[in-house]
Amino acid sequence: MRNLQLNINEIFCSRQGEGTQTGELTTFIRLSGCNLNCAWCDTKYAKKGKKINVNEIIKEVKKYPANNISITGGEPLIQKDAIILLTKKLLNEKYKISLETNGSLDWKGISKKISISMDIKTPSSKTFKNNFNLIKKLTKNDQLKFVIKNKKDYQFMEEIINKYVPEKNTIVIIQPAWGTDLKKIWSWAEKDNRFRLMVQLHKIVWKEKRGV
Repeated sequence: MRNLQLNINEIFCSRQGEGTQTGELTTFIRLSGCNLNCAWCDTKYAKKGKKINVNEIIKEVKKYPANNISITGGEPLIQKDAIILLTKKLLNEKYKISLETNGSLDWKGISKKISISMDIKTPSSKTFKNNFNLIKKLTKNDQLKFVIKNKKDYQFMEEIINKYVPEKNTIVIIQPAWGTDLKKIWSWAEKDNRFRLMVQLHKIVWKEKRGV
């Protein structure tokens, strides 16, 4: 297979600040470009990047001590062919890989050894291109995430869980949008056992600083 290139925004090593691997040392491969434009997107800077071939990316990753790899964006799946090659090679190197996606594009062809972190865009995102049929593809090794800013988002999340998730083993996470009143969301969620309420650890520590 030819050595494809990816549009890369940044590669760095830090602690994972979101989801089920929060706190774990992780190398982040942030791809540039996205097919959506969410109102509360915190990585708008990822619209730009530079082309790097897959082998060079792997060389860069090997400079860091982390065994975990997070492929994020932007939206990685708009570069799916090259992602398939990159992840195949990373798996051969025994890395543990997670892939973050905005829930609009199918990850068919991506190895089942990779953990999928799928977003569902809530009304406050002002973007509604969710492919709810993808939820049924998630497994117990994956996670489904909702960013919650207000009560409308929370009620939307409840509707989606009730309709699509009740018999799944997939971990469901609700993540307060940055700057949201955490106590208010906590009060809505305190008696619901269907999901985990998790904050963005890296933002608590570093605010909007990049590369951490």
